[in-house]
Amino acid sequence: MKKTFILGLTGSIGMGKTTTAEIFRDLSIAVWDADAAVHELYTSDSETIEKIFEIFPECVSSAGVDRNLLSNKLQKNNSLFSEIENIVHPAIREHRLAFIEACNESKQKLAVVDIPLLFETNANDWLDAVLVVTTDQENQRKRVMSRSGMNEKIFNMISERQMPDHEKKEKADYIIETKSIAHVQFEVQNLIKKLIGSI
Repeated sequence: MKKTFILGLTGSIGMGKTTTAEIFRDLSIAVWDADAAVHELYTSDSETIEKIFEIFPECVSSAGVDRNLLSNKLQKNNSLFSEIENIVHPAIREHRLAFIEACNESKQKLAVVDIPLLFETNANDWLDAVLVVTTDQENQRKRVMSRSGMNEKIFNMISERQMPDHEKKEKADYIIETKSIAHVQFEVQNLIKKLIGSI
């Protein structure tokens, strides 16, 4: 059985990754979203919630893990990131494997996995190809700082954990500049045709 072609999608904060993922979805391509998977784990996966409760009980309520409270904790003490990652990363991997298996079983020609820290976690080792989305620094900063709850400190904290944009582009198989939605739509359609022949 021919396996689904798995395309990794990544890009630094504010580069247009979420918008690009939506365009793939609009073209009926299955997309796995790491951020959405984390949200699901934090709100409905009892094992993950219990493990986080053991470390940060004040960040857990009846609704699950409060991401804002957890983010505030991590801002104050960056060394705690590794403890959270040790809990979340294995659960995320299982979630992603289940998605890929479902795509193979339903004979999808192409599927996209949207991973913010793709190169940083060596996900490129098991992907068929990687698409990096990018924009200039001025546009990036404008997009990020317009987000609700964003400030310079959070932006810098996230940026420090991400590989620089120029390094990502060097490692990419494909690059899309997110200068306009129309341009991204055009580039995504072309890339799909290149990878699987048709949409």
